[in-house]
Amino acid sequence: MLRSLAANIKALRKAKDWSQEELAERAHLHRTYVAEIETAKRNPSLRTLIKIANAFRVKLVELLSGG
Repeated sequence: MLRSLAANIKALRKAKDWSQEELAERAHLHRTYVAEIETAKRNPSLRTLIKIANAFRVKLVELLSGG
């Protein structure tokens, strides 16, 4: 599940042509934290996932399911 989430976040970021730093700024997170989420080294909280979904302007379920 964590690897799937990481892949979904990375794919959404790349589709928008954003750097990890840009996603981090938009989600009000640190760039290294975003990198660790994308490599499945961190298990983000629900609050963090909501921040990321809001940055992408997608529903949380889309972030989790990749669609």
